[in-house]
Amino acid sequence: MTLNLSSLFALMLKGRLFEEAIAKLWHDDLISGEMHLGTGEEAIIAGVVAQLREGDAMALDHRGTAALLMRGVDPILILRELIGHPDGLCGGMGGHMHLFSKEHLTASSGIVGAEGPTAAGFALSAQYSHPGAVAVAFFGEGAMNQGMLMESLNLASAWKLPVLFVCKNDGWAITTQSEKMTGGELNERARGLGIPAVDVDGCNILEVWEASRTAIERARSGNGSTFLNARCVHFEGHFLGFQLIRMVRDSLREMPGIVLPLAKSFLHPRGGALRERLAGLKLVLASVLATMRDPRLDLANDPVRRARITLQSDATRLHKLENQVEKEVRKMLSTALTEVLP
Repeated sequence: MTLNLSSLFALMLKGRLFEEAIAKLWHDDLISGEMHLGTGEEAIIAGVVAQLREGDAMALDHRGTAALLMRGVDPILILRELIGHPDGLCGGMGGHMHLFSKEHLTASSGIVGAEGPTAAGFALSAQYSHPGAVAVAFFGEGAMNQGMLMESLNLASAWKLPVLFVCKNDGWAITTQSEKMTGGELNERARGLGIPAVDVDGCNILEVWEASRTAIERARSGNGSTFLNARCVHFEGHFLGFQLIRMVRDSLREMPGIVLPLAKSFLHPRGGALRERLAGLKLVLASVLATMRDPRLDLANDPVRRARITLQSDATRLHKLENQVEKEVRKMLSTALTEVLP
């Protein structure tokens, strides 16, 4: 497959704008519950999905909307599913974490680590029924501490299953820095099970595309699985509305909601000993300071922006492409909400 940066950028931009539209629907209270977006993962998703063909399968985590869109699932059905409409992809019953498309051999799950067994099952079926097809598992680095994902890596190695295990590594397991709760090194875990491991800059679409191309070709040829460790940044944290992210973006508005309750609890006459209170306060302040230094603030970690810079030499073509994608996403949103909302 030939690399086409313009096409990859269009996929990335479509995924970004689509998820930004979803975020607006969530903020407007048209989508209920938590919302986990993949903004910041676009290079990883596009770099892999663009190389899939008919018969290939995907096992997705709770951030699956962009991958579904890029794979060709009807965006109208996705949007209607998210707002809980009966005409949605899963009849309005799955929400944003449990999305399925039999036609595209794609399934997502909110169960951390479930992507491993799902992809292994897809791949085992491919070995018998569709030789040359591959399965892709997308998951975060926190899932590497789940037994079923490690078991899936072992099985994929033992049976030479055609799986590409894609670890979208943003360094955070919800609100805990991953290095503080993970023993050893993830690449070495995969290699210890006999699976080649590759580190890539998940914000660089060219790196991701090349690494996944090699891994997918290896799987199609019957040579087994590959573990792709792609470093990235989640711009919205674990979920939309994450308070520490809001604090960074609007400190004057958000800080009183953090500082005042902390001060009240710290000065309360009853409760834990002073030493325990100081330890708790230190832990909270460390989290706040870590967020203030967070890589989300660095524009160099925006994969869409980085790809755009590469294409700026032909500004006319770039603007035309951007306008086309923006128009397409606006139409998706308008069509999805027509005759659905009062």
